[in-house]
Formats: sequence, structure tokens, C-alpha cells
Amino acid sequence: MRFASILSRLLHGLQFLAFCVGLLLIAVTVLPLMHYWTTALSAPWGNEDGDVLIVLGGDIVSSDMIGMSSYWRSMYAVRAWRTGRYRRIVVAGKDIAPLMRDCMTAQGVPPQVVVVENASTSTHENALYVAELLRGDASRKVLLTSDFHMGRALRAFRKAGIEASPLPIPDVHKRLGDWTQRWGLFWVVLRETVKVAYYKAHGWA
Repeated sequence: MRFASILSRLLHGLQFLAFCVGLLLIAVTVLPLMHYWTTALSAPWGNEDGDVLIVLGGDIVSSDMIGMSSYWRSMYAVRAWRTGRYRRIVVAGKDIAPLMRDCMTAQGVPPQVVVVENASTSTHENALYVAELLRGDASRKVLLTSDFHMGRALRAFRKAGIEASPLPIPDVHKRLGDWTQRWGLFWVVLRETVKVAYYKAHGWA
């Protein structure tokens, strides 16, 4: 009897787990959960007018190849530069920043206007090191990064003393159109949500 009771509880537990997994599967692949979740992580669009465009590094594939998020950030930075609003671009992130600079200059951005911050290894350090780099610069600043990353990044930069206007780019939002990518993007926004909580707990954002 005891074994039968344990087996029954185990089966009920497995059924409940399967039910939860099924709900999550539907929520991620069919329902607009990911859209609303990403929107919640993003900051509202700010004023794109500025003097300095701050671009944050994203993923890196190898020592000479940028990842998808880094690519989209670079391309939107090029698009922003072409509007004629900015006199300088600061790209931040150890190892990835030089590659993103090269990507931008290959698209016609003059090399002399791109400043590389090549020491920071996190969003927290991005904010601290760029703040030090721009110390005393009273010009208007605009922060460009991926949609899912913008909320945490903007709070970190403001904590470091940089009152930048947010310019989130449609990174996860753009890729959600392909349902085969949604589970990968689910882990992206889940990790970001954990990082948001971690930054708040440490007073970094």
C-alpha cells in the first residue's frame, strides 16, 4: 500500500509537471507572452536628439566575429549616425567594442568619431567606465542597446551619473517573428530578468 501511495503521488507530480510544461510551451510559442515580457524589460523611447551616442556591446561569437545582438546594435548605431544628430559615438565592452567599431566604420561611420571603451565586462562596468570616460562632458547623451537590455542599462547609467535618453532597438521584438527562435529568446529574457533582480539587490540600477 505504501509503495502504491508513493507511486500515485509520483504520477500526480509528473502529470502536474507535464501540465505546467505544456502551459509554458503554449505561452512561449503561441501566446504574446514574450512580446509583453520584452516590453516590460525595455525603457520607453526617449528623445533621439543628442551629441554623443553610447552603444553597448552585446554577444560575441569569436575573437573576430560579433553575435546577433551586437550586429543589430551596430547597424542601428550606423542608422542613427546617418541622421546627422551625433558628433561622437562611444562603444563600450571588452573585446566586443573594437569589433563593433569596425562594423560601423565598414558601413561609412568615420573612424575618428568612434571612441572605444575596451575594459568593461558587464553592464555595471559599462556605466562606470563610460561615466569616467565622459566625465566633465555636458553634452546630450543617448544610450543605444537592445530592447530587452535597455531598462537595466538605463538605470545603471543613471546610477553612474549619466542622464542619457534611451534609444532601445528592436532586437528580441524583431526576432520573435520567427517562432523557431522563441525558446532561445525565452532564455534571453529570463536571464535578463534575473540580472535585473541582481542589479537591484546590489544597488547598481
